[in-house]
Amino acid sequence: MSTALRTLTKEQKQQFDTEGYLIIEGLFSKENLDEINQTFEEISHHTIPHHFEPDMSEDNTDPLRRYPRVMHPHRFNDTAKKYMLHQPVLDVLEDLYGEEALACQSMFYYKPPGSRGQALHQDNFYLKVEPGNCIAAWTAVDATDEENGCILIVPKTNKYEIACPENADAKESFTTHYVKPPKDEKPIPAVMDKGDVLFFNGNLIHGSYRNKSKDRFRKAFICHYANVSAMKISSWYKPLYRADGTEVALEDNPDGGPCGVEMEALYPH
Repeated sequence: MSTALRTLTKEQKQQFDTEGYLIIEGLFSKENLDEINQTFEEISHHTIPHHFEPDMSEDNTDPLRRYPRVMHPHRFNDTAKKYMLHQPVLDVLEDLYGEEALACQSMFYYKPPGSRGQALHQDNFYLKVEPGNCIAAWTAVDATDEENGCILIVPKTNKYEIACPENADAKESFTTHYVKPPKDEKPIPAVMDKGDVLFFNGNLIHGSYRNKSKDRFRKAFICHYANVSAMKISSWYKPLYRADGTEVALEDNPDGGPCGVEMEALYPH
């Protein structure tokens, strides 16, 4: 493992290790964001089975049914794959891991006005990276704040064990799982500008509230990564990729996690 930092300062690395998250400003340029926006605007008008299945009927009143999240766009779109392997992101990840990072998932959230948020949860409950952990790189394609449903993070819960979720409030969350934060820890908003990237540990409890704005989307491009020394991952996230696009095969992780096999995670993060 490397020890010298390539991109981050010692203070930034310490913050991530202590708090479980780190925001790097301006990691994506205006040109990068324009290309991402154009790509997912085009995708939003089509149905892509198993990846993006919008309800474009006139009687649909749920904005998230019209604009559901795009799952694994890197599997069918070259632009999504290119930015999943965005070198500035990989450089930060190498400092955070102390070794090479492997890309394993991409997602795009439109989060239109009025749409529900996502209940607090932990990513490695789903990815099951072992040994090691997943790290998310959450890129703000739109400026994001509390009004349009910015991401919420619970600092220091990176040291919290992966928990078996409770049922989420379906009126406020489009996902079904909820992880209650520790008694003394509260979620805080991650206010970000376009092009900023939030990195966070796979055990960190996070989520988001409803988009309360009247006319502002909260678009985000989100990718997950594993450390190169990991040996297992949930089968949904295979194959993984090196920076040059080479595929890497890890073993399936069949572990049922803290809920046991009876309550396996049935939906992908």
